[in-house]
Amino acid sequence: MTLPADPHTPRLLVCDLLYTGLGGAQSPGAVVVVGETVAATGHPDELRRQYPQATEEHVGGVIAPPPVNAHTHLDMSAYDFQALPYFRWLPEVVVAQRELRGVAGALAGVQELARLGVGGVGDIVYSPEVMDALLERGDLSGVLYFEVLGAFPEQAEERFAQVRARIEGWRGRLGPDRLGSDRLRLGLTPHTPFTVSSRLMRLVTDYAAGEGLPLQIHVAEHPSELELFATGGGPLWEHRLRPFMPETFAQVIGREPEAGLTPVRYLDELGVLAHRPTLIHMVNVTPDDISRVARAGCAVVTCPRSNHHLECGTFPWAAFAAAGVEVALGTDSVASGESLDVREDVAFARTLYPALDPRVIVRAAVKGGHRVLGSRAPFIRRGEAWSERYVWNQVW
Repeated sequence: MTLPADPHTPRLLVCDLLYTGLGGAQSPGAVVVVGETVAATGHPDELRRQYPQATEEHVGGVIAPPPVNAHTHLDMSAYDFQALPYFRWLPEVVVAQRELRGVAGALAGVQELARLGVGGVGDIVYSPEVMDALLERGDLSGVLYFEVLGAFPEQAEERFAQVRARIEGWRGRLGPDRLGSDRLRLGLTPHTPFTVSSRLMRLVTDYAAGEGLPLQIHVAEHPSELELFATGGGPLWEHRLRPFMPETFAQVIGREPEAGLTPVRYLDELGVLAHRPTLIHMVNVTPDDISRVARAGCAVVTCPRSNHHLECGTFPWAAFAAAGVEVALGTDSVASGESLDVREDVAFARTLYPALDPRVIVRAAVKGGHRVLGSRAPFIRRGEAWSERYVWNQVW
């Protein structure tokens, strides 16, 4: 008969990379666990000397707090995945499968996040019905960003009044005991600089800044977006949903497109970056764009698998890191990222950036994500509770 292990016998868990939530990560690393409590962290050799009686387990992979999915679209969780160029993916997938978008998909996405044990989520919420359903979930933490679209400048005030009424209604219903806590926050997301008029963009971002609401904006995702701001045309404009867009792109942005005008420069000159929105994707940017983002103090979320599947290019991670920009990771939707497991984006990023220290990627998935959401990662340190969720060996 095999006797049960003594719960007081220390376990020495050895991994390829350890990130405790404090400072930088280390490789290799190890954690000593006694019962259900962390006793020590550090280099495996040092902990072997300190705890010679410990039972050693090579868990491999990563030990770190659960990663944050800083950008996704849970209401698209029932969509079928399809890889297409971004300007085709919008009408041929997002619009074509729109009957699958809604509450059922969002709730299925929440269940999947719970199964994965994520540390938090930054979710883009397309409809009031989905927001109502998600706000009722007691097991969801992070930020729910209500999505705003509206390309016609003459409709900006009316659209903004509707959005403001929605936000204030949700706040009033939930009360201050839930909103603004570490559990769940409301935010706003003007969809993109080319689907929201300059007037509406200013109204929404000024309001969010005044009310302390976090912001996310999809920016510079595909090369065609650069072409649109420089010329007013190209495949992104040609594939637009014509009933929802003015006759010219100049009407949307309130100025003439011109060579050298980028989505980032446009937002900066409009005064939007001053409100420090989190910028999503940011794949197709110039050195000047990166400097503007760094000066404004904006964080960036990259979605490596989604960018690859939609032929967007490669996020210039090293350049953003060199500029001191906070980077986080997200999966985007199931329709473009293929799953909601941000650990798979961490693994994919390792292959995409072979010269980038893996410790930087893991830190971004944890600390970067929590900074975007305004929350705090649990620490893996002496005296803290241990959780088996801290072992990421399935994707390393």
